[in-house]
Amino acid sequence: MHRNTLIISSFLLLLIIGLASFTHKEEEPIEWKNVQVLPSTITRPQMDEVMDAWSASLGVNCSHCHTRGNYAADDKDEKIIARKMLVMTNEINEKYFGKDSGTIGCMTCHNGKLHP
Repeated sequence: MHRNTLIISSFLLLLIIGLASFTHKEEEPIEWKNVQVLPSTITRPQMDEVMDAWSASLGVNCSHCHTRGNYAADDKDEKIIARKMLVMTNEINEKYFGKDSGTIGCMTCHNGKLHP
């Protein structure tokens, strides 16, 4: 009886330790290439969230601004324009609504269309 209790207790302890290692996993930093306006410390989920919002705001997909297979490349004018637009919206937000307010964004003018 004592041996069974010890085995079950050991199994439960290992199970708890194993589950804890999955739940406390921190986001690994990514060394982004050619990130100029967004913070260089941005995580993969944060980057995905930003890109998804921009895609929805303009009604486009990734290849509209990015070269397939090389997302760091500045081959497309649309990517350069997107950076300028981000700087512009950041300046508007900071000047009129407070730093990092996010009050004005792509959707404010574009409303899901490429050309506002």
